[in-house]
Amino acid sequence: MEDTQTVLELHLGATQSDIKAVELLAQHCELSRTVLKKAMKNGALWLERDDHVQRLRRADRKLLQGDKLHLYYDAKIQKRQPQPAELIADEGDYSVWCKPSGMLSQGSKWGDHCSINRWVEQRLQPQRNAFIVHRLDRAASGLILLAHSKQLARQLSALFQQRQVEKHYRVWVEGKFPGQQCRFDQPLDDRPAVSYAKALNYDGQKDQSLLQVKIDTGRKHQIRRHLAAAGFPVVGDRLYGAKETEQDLQLQAVYLAFALEPDGERKEYCLSCVNN
Repeated sequence: MEDTQTVLELHLGATQSDIKAVELLAQHCELSRTVLKKAMKNGALWLERDDHVQRLRRADRKLLQGDKLHLYYDAKIQKRQPQPAELIADEGDYSVWCKPSGMLSQGSKWGDHCSINRWVEQRLQPQRNAFIVHRLDRAASGLILLAHSKQLARQLSALFQQRQVEKHYRVWVEGKFPGQQCRFDQPLDDRPAVSYAKALNYDGQKDQSLLQVKIDTGRKHQIRRHLAAAGFPVVGDRLYGAKETEQDLQLQAVYLAFALEPDGERKEYCLSCVNN
Protein backbone atom coordinates (compact mmCIF):
# COMPACT_ATOMS: atom_id res chain seq x y z
CA MET A 1 0.00 0.00 0.00
CA GLU A 2 3.02 2.33 0.18
CA ASP A 3 4.25 2.09 -3.44
CA THR A 4 4.28 5.08 -5.73
CA GLN A 5 0.98 4.05 -7.36
CA THR A 6 -1.10 4.23 -4.20
CA VAL A 7 -4.09 6.54 -4.29
CA LEU A 8 -6.40 6.40 -1.30
CA GLU A 9 -9.44 8.39 -0.24
CA LEU A 10 -10.71 7.58 3.23
CA HIS A 11 -13.58 9.07 5.25
CA LEU A 12 -13.89 8.03 8.90
CA GLY A 13 -16.01 9.02 11.88
CA ALA A 14 -14.73 8.93 15.46
CA THR A 15 -17.08 6.81 17.56
CA GLN A 16 -15.19 7.56 20.77
CA SER A 17 -13.25 10.44 22.25
CA ASP A 18 -9.53 10.62 23.03
CA ILE A 19 -8.38 8.40 20.16
CA LYS A 20 -5.48 9.92 18.24
CA ALA A 21 -6.04 10.79 14.61
CA VAL A 22 -3.15 8.65 13.38
CA GLU A 23 -4.41 5.66 15.37
CA LEU A 24 -7.88 5.87 13.86
CA LEU A 25 -6.39 6.08 10.38
CA ALA A 26 -4.04 3.16 11.01
CA GLN A 27 -6.98 0.99 12.05
CA HIS A 28 -8.66 1.44 8.67
CA CYS A 29 -5.84 1.44 6.10
CA GLU A 30 -2.59 -0.37 5.37
CA LEU A 31 -0.40 2.72 5.27
CA SER A 32 2.25 2.73 7.98
CA ARG A 33 2.09 5.27 10.78
CA THR A 34 5.25 6.89 9.42
CA VAL A 35 3.65 7.39 6.01
CA LEU A 36 0.43 8.64 7.59
CA LYS A 37 2.28 11.16 9.76
CA LYS A 38 4.15 12.51 6.74
CA ALA A 39 0.90 12.78 4.78
CA MET A 40 -0.68 14.68 7.67
CA LYS A 41 2.27 17.05 7.86
CA ASN A 42 1.95 17.59 4.11
CA GLY A 43 -1.71 18.61 4.42
CA ALA A 44 -3.48 15.49 3.10
CA LEU A 45 -5.73 15.00 6.16
CA TRP A 46 -8.78 17.09 7.00
CA LEU A 47 -10.72 17.29 10.26
CA GLU A 48 -14.45 18.01 10.16
CA ARG A 49 -15.93 19.20 13.45
CA ASP A 50 -19.21 21.06 13.95
CA ASP A 51 -19.54 21.75 10.20
CA HIS A 52 -16.05 23.31 10.13
CA VAL A 53 -13.36 21.64 8.03
CA GLN A 54 -9.62 22.33 8.30
CA ARG A 55 -6.34 20.53 7.69
CA LEU A 56 -5.11 18.41 10.57
CA ARG A 57 -1.32 18.04 10.74
CA ARG A 58 -0.69 16.84 14.29
CA ALA A 59 -0.59 13.05 14.47
CA ASP A 60 -1.15 13.05 18.23
CA ARG A 61 -4.26 15.26 18.06
CA LYS A 62 -7.01 13.57 20.07
CA LEU A 63 -10.42 13.43 18.47
CA LEU A 64 -13.86 14.02 19.91
CA GLN A 65 -16.74 11.67 19.40
CA GLY A 66 -18.50 12.69 16.19
CA ASP A 67 -15.37 14.12 14.54
CA LYS A 68 -14.83 13.09 10.94
CA LEU A 69 -11.50 12.54 9.22
CA HIS A 70 -11.00 12.88 5.47
CA LEU A 71 -7.74 11.49 4.08
CA TYR A 72 -6.70 12.19 0.48
CA TYR A 73 -3.50 10.26 -0.14
CA ASP A 74 -1.67 10.12 -3.45
CA ALA A 75 1.83 8.67 -3.27
CA LYS A 76 3.00 10.57 -6.36
CA ILE A 77 1.90 13.89 -4.87
CA GLN A 78 3.51 13.04 -1.54
CA LYS A 79 6.84 12.38 -3.25
CA ARG A 80 6.96 15.74 -5.03
CA GLN A 81 9.64 18.17 -3.91
CA PRO A 82 9.72 21.50 -5.78
CA GLN A 83 12.79 23.68 -6.03
CA PRO A 84 13.02 26.29 -3.25
CA ALA A 85 11.41 29.69 -3.65
CA GLU A 86 13.62 32.79 -3.35
CA LEU A 87 12.75 35.66 -1.03
CA ILE A 88 12.84 38.95 -2.93
CA ALA A 89 11.55 41.30 -0.23
CA ASP A 90 10.12 40.91 3.28
CA GLU A 91 7.88 43.91 3.92
CA GLY A 92 6.50 42.69 7.25
CA ASP A 93 2.78 42.54 6.43
CA TYR A 94 3.56 40.97 3.07
CA SER A 95 6.48 39.44 1.24
CA VAL A 96 7.54 39.03 -2.38
CA TRP A 97 8.98 35.75 -3.67
CA CYS A 98 10.30 34.24 -6.86
CA LYS A 99 8.26 31.09 -7.31
CA PRO A 100 10.10 28.31 -9.15
CA SER A 101 8.55 26.32 -11.95
CA GLY A 102 6.77 23.29 -10.49
CA MET A 103 5.71 24.96 -7.24
CA LEU A 104 1.96 25.46 -6.84
CA SER A 105 0.37 28.78 -6.04
CA GLN A 106 -2.19 26.98 -3.92
CA GLY A 107 -2.56 23.52 -2.38
CA SER A 108 -5.41 21.07 -2.91
CA LYS A 109 -7.27 18.57 -0.78
CA TRP A 110 -4.44 16.13 -1.59
CA GLY A 111 -1.84 18.27 0.17
CA ASP A 112 -0.18 21.68 0.26
CA HIS A 113 3.51 20.93 0.87
CA CYS A 114 4.29 21.93 -2.74
CA SER A 115 2.45 25.25 -2.49
CA ILE A 116 4.21 28.60 -2.14
CA ASN A 117 2.19 29.74 0.89
CA ARG A 118 2.92 26.58 2.92
CA TRP A 119 6.57 26.71 1.88
CA VAL A 120 6.78 30.29 3.12
CA GLU A 121 4.96 29.57 6.39
CA GLN A 122 7.53 26.91 7.23
CA ARG A 123 10.64 28.95 6.32
CA LEU A 124 10.09 32.70 6.64
CA GLN A 125 11.47 34.17 9.88
CA PRO A 126 9.84 35.32 12.01
CA GLN A 127 7.11 32.79 11.23
CA ARG A 128 3.82 34.18 9.94
CA ASN A 129 0.67 32.97 8.23
CA ALA A 130 0.84 33.35 4.46
CA PHE A 131 -2.23 34.14 2.35
CA ILE A 132 -2.44 33.85 -1.43
CA VAL A 133 -3.63 37.05 -3.16
CA HIS A 134 -2.93 36.11 -6.81
CA ARG A 135 -1.68 33.09 -8.73
CA LEU A 136 0.92 31.89 -11.19
CA ASP A 137 0.58 28.73 -13.25
CA ARG A 138 2.38 25.78 -11.72
CA ALA A 139 4.70 25.58 -14.73
CA ALA A 140 5.45 29.33 -14.69
CA SER A 141 8.01 31.03 -12.48
CA GLY A 142 8.52 34.50 -11.13
CA LEU A 143 7.23 37.14 -8.76
CA ILE A 144 4.35 36.35 -6.44
CA LEU A 145 2.97 38.29 -3.46
CA LEU A 146 1.96 36.73 -0.15
CA ALA A 147 0.08 38.62 2.56
CA HIS A 148 0.73 37.89 6.23
CA SER A 149 -2.57 39.15 7.62
CA LYS A 150 -6.14 38.60 6.50
CA GLN A 151 -6.75 42.35 6.35
CA LEU A 152 -3.87 42.97 3.96
CA ALA A 153 -4.78 39.87 1.97
CA ARG A 154 -8.19 41.41 1.30
CA GLN A 155 -6.60 44.75 0.34
CA LEU A 156 -4.08 43.20 -2.06
CA SER A 157 -6.69 40.87 -3.57
CA ALA A 158 -8.89 43.89 -4.24
CA LEU A 159 -6.03 45.63 -6.07
CA PHE A 160 -5.66 42.65 -8.39
CA GLN A 161 -9.41 42.38 -8.94
CA GLN A 162 -9.64 46.11 -9.71
CA ARG A 163 -6.69 45.83 -12.15
CA GLN A 164 -4.58 48.23 -10.11
CA VAL A 165 -1.50 46.00 -10.16
CA GLU A 166 0.87 46.37 -13.11
CA LYS A 167 2.24 42.98 -14.19
CA HIS A 168 4.96 42.28 -16.74
CA TYR A 169 6.25 38.94 -17.98
CA ARG A 170 9.23 37.78 -20.04
CA VAL A 171 8.31 34.96 -22.39
CA TRP A 172 10.16 32.95 -25.02
CA VAL A 173 7.89 31.89 -27.89
CA GLU A 174 8.32 29.82 -31.02
CA GLY A 175 8.78 31.78 -34.25
CA LYS A 176 9.72 35.34 -35.19
CA PHE A 177 7.37 37.77 -33.48
CA PRO A 178 6.38 41.03 -35.26
CA GLY A 179 8.41 44.11 -34.47
CA GLN A 180 5.50 46.25 -33.29
CA GLN A 181 3.57 45.84 -30.05
CA CYS A 182 0.61 43.50 -30.50
CA ARG A 183 -2.67 43.61 -28.60
CA PHE A 184 -4.61 40.41 -27.96
CA ASP A 185 -8.20 40.72 -26.80
CA GLN A 186 -9.69 37.31 -27.56
CA PRO A 187 -12.20 36.53 -24.76
CA LEU A 188 -11.27 33.54 -22.63
CA ASP A 189 -13.93 31.37 -21.02
CA ASP A 190 -16.55 33.94 -22.14
CA ARG A 191 -14.79 36.69 -20.16
CA PRO A 192 -12.84 39.72 -21.43
CA ALA A 193 -9.07 39.21 -21.61
CA VAL A 194 -6.46 41.72 -22.81
CA SER A 195 -2.74 41.12 -23.29
CA TYR A 196 0.01 43.24 -24.89
CA ALA A 197 3.26 41.79 -26.25
CA LYS A 198 6.34 43.24 -27.87
CA ALA A 199 9.50 41.58 -29.12
CA LEU A 200 12.76 42.15 -27.24
CA ASN A 201 15.04 39.71 -29.03
CA TYR A 202 15.06 37.01 -31.72
CA ASP A 203 17.19 33.87 -31.76
CA GLY A 204 17.43 32.90 -35.42
CA GLN A 205 19.22 29.64 -34.71
CA LYS A 206 16.37 28.40 -32.53
CA ASP A 207 13.67 30.43 -34.33
CA GLN A 208 12.45 31.77 -30.99
CA SER A 209 11.52 35.27 -29.83
CA LEU A 210 11.84 36.85 -26.41
CA LEU A 211 8.79 38.96 -25.55
CA GLN A 212 7.75 41.39 -22.89
CA VAL A 213 4.10 40.79 -22.08
CA LYS A 214 1.76 43.00 -20.07
CA ILE A 215 -1.75 41.91 -19.09
CA ASP A 216 -4.76 43.94 -18.04
CA THR A 217 -6.74 40.91 -16.91
CA GLY A 218 -5.78 37.66 -15.22
CA ARG A 219 -7.62 34.78 -16.84
CA LYS A 220 -6.46 31.19 -16.48
CA HIS A 221 -3.45 30.55 -18.76
CA GLN A 222 -4.18 33.91 -20.42
CA ILE A 223 -0.73 34.60 -21.87
CA ARG A 224 -0.23 31.03 -23.03
CA ARG A 225 -3.64 30.87 -24.70
CA HIS A 226 -3.40 34.27 -26.38
CA LEU A 227 0.07 33.63 -27.78
CA ALA A 228 -0.74 30.09 -28.93
CA ALA A 229 -3.88 31.31 -30.71
CA ALA A 230 -1.74 33.92 -32.52
CA GLY A 231 0.66 31.22 -33.73
CA PHE A 232 3.44 31.88 -31.21
CA PRO A 233 3.18 29.17 -28.53
CA VAL A 234 5.31 29.62 -25.43
CA VAL A 235 8.46 27.52 -25.46
CA GLY A 236 8.02 24.52 -23.19
CA ASP A 237 4.21 24.75 -23.15
CA ARG A 238 3.03 21.14 -23.27
CA LEU A 239 -0.62 22.15 -23.02
CA TYR A 240 -0.99 24.74 -25.80
CA GLY A 241 2.25 24.23 -27.71
CA ALA A 242 4.59 21.34 -28.46
CA LYS A 243 3.35 18.25 -26.65
CA GLU A 244 6.76 16.58 -26.62
CA THR A 245 9.38 18.87 -25.12
CA GLU A 246 11.96 18.56 -22.38
CA GLN A 247 12.09 22.30 -21.72
CA ASP A 248 10.39 23.96 -18.79
CA LEU A 249 7.76 26.57 -19.58
CA GLN A 250 9.63 29.74 -20.58
CA LEU A 251 7.27 32.20 -18.91
CA GLN A 252 8.35 34.28 -15.96
CA ALA A 253 6.62 37.07 -14.02
CA VAL A 254 9.33 39.74 -13.77
CA TYR A 255 7.64 42.95 -12.63
CA LEU A 256 4.93 43.94 -10.13
CA ALA A 257 3.92 47.47 -9.20
CA PHE A 258 1.07 48.77 -7.06
CA ALA A 259 0.15 51.45 -4.51
CA LEU A 260 -1.00 50.55 -1.01
CA GLU A 261 -3.27 52.58 1.21
CA PRO A 262 -3.22 54.56 3.43
CA ASP A 263 -0.12 56.38 2.18
CA GLY A 264 -0.52 55.36 -1.46
CA GLU A 265 3.23 54.78 -1.88
CA ARG A 266 4.01 52.99 -5.13
CA LYS A 267 5.82 49.69 -4.65
CA GLU A 268 7.85 48.11 -7.46
CA TYR A 269 9.55 44.72 -7.65
CA CYS A 270 11.56 43.44 -10.61
CA LEU A 271 13.43 40.31 -11.71
CA SER A 272 16.02 39.96 -14.41
CA CYS A 273 15.11 38.38 -17.73
CA VAL A 274 14.02 34.76 -17.92
CA ASN A 275 16.75 32.41 -19.09
CA ASN A 276 16.41 30.35 -22.25
